[in-house]
Amino acid sequence: MSFLILATILLIVYWIVEYTKHLRNVKKVPIRIHVNGTRGKSSVTRLIAAGLRAGGIRAVAKTTGTLPRFIHTDGTESAIVRLMGANIIEQKYIFRNAVAMKAEAIVIECMAVNPIYQWVAERRLIKATVGVLTNARLDHTDLMGETVPEIAMSLSNFFPPKKVCYTAEDVDTIYKVLKDRSVKFGTDLQQILPTNVTKEELLGFSYIEHPDNVQLALKVCEHHGIKRDVALKGMQKASPDPGALTQHRVLENDKIMMFYNVFAANDPASTDFLYRRISDNITRGTKFIILNSRSDRFFRTDQLLEVCSKLEFDYLLLTGESPQKAYEHALDLKIPKNKVIKVGQPLVREVYEKILALTDKEAHIVGIGNIAGEIKYGAQIVAHFKHLEHNQKNN
Repeated sequence: MSFLILATILLIVYWIVEYTKHLRNVKKVPIRIHVNGTRGKSSVTRLIAAGLRAGGIRAVAKTTGTLPRFIHTDGTESAIVRLMGANIIEQKYIFRNAVAMKAEAIVIECMAVNPIYQWVAERRLIKATVGVLTNARLDHTDLMGETVPEIAMSLSNFFPPKKVCYTAEDVDTIYKVLKDRSVKFGTDLQQILPTNVTKEELLGFSYIEHPDNVQLALKVCEHHGIKRDVALKGMQKASPDPGALTQHRVLENDKIMMFYNVFAANDPASTDFLYRRISDNITRGTKFIILNSRSDRFFRTDQLLEVCSKLEFDYLLLTGESPQKAYEHALDLKIPKNKVIKVGQPLVREVYEKILALTDKEAHIVGIGNIAGEIKYGAQIVAHFKHLEHNQKNN
């Protein structure tokens, strides 16, 4: 018994010492920007960090989206390897690295989903000087609530007390929920909408970026004294998140294959919006949707199948870890059986050849759902089209 008591005391002392060290590290990074929201967190995190670096601020960033990354002060990045799964305690090690690199700013994506952990992440680990909330959409309904207002309330738990928080949320009823919560937390919530981001400026990005993400990032950079043109040039040069909305064009056997990577938009509202945005500009060819599933997040597949049941397409390919379950649900939703193809996780080349065989002259393929999973099958699909496009451009 005495040994257990001693061990418990030593463990408590260790925790106190480690937390004290962490608080010292937090204070050594004067600019701390905490980014939360349903859609666009990783992109906004990258954009802000790039804009700060362009303005001469030594900034690091950490994203937790498609593939977790630590972005160094020179813009290079390293993969974050998790041996025991995601845990908000890893933010402690991110700050340790930031201090080692003598960073003046850290832009860090909120990795917590549970509302309580969001509160803990902000109040105990990050202590942001500026908050950023991209938007509130229907996602993670198992943890954050079954309606958008409930999700907005959950997200607001990260609001930094007595600090400013910028948001691009444009739905009036949802913004009101956030505004009311900001008053409770003593946070100065400011709505930033994309009023002056031009199409020409968006074309300066190497991928398809959203104007609200850019406007939000520009405002945060302005808050830190960086001129708009300087910040924007830095953002346009930055590497996109692995899950950013990109498109890849491949020509094979006189057939045009256009692939659109929409995997990062894995909430229903964003997926619906982006698919329609792409589909509205397609006037010919065969339309494919690749829906990639993760068995541990099948609720998301259920939601996306609901979206698919209302979209126009020629074929729905069900890839990933639970193809049979997804197939049965698709039929329950009255999606025509002749349009649904159960695929699973074969070699990606087999999926590509299946699409090629179903294509007359031109195919438009939209990848949605989870990009990750045990073997990161969604990421493999993206890499396949990207590799083919790269080879053709260089031959």
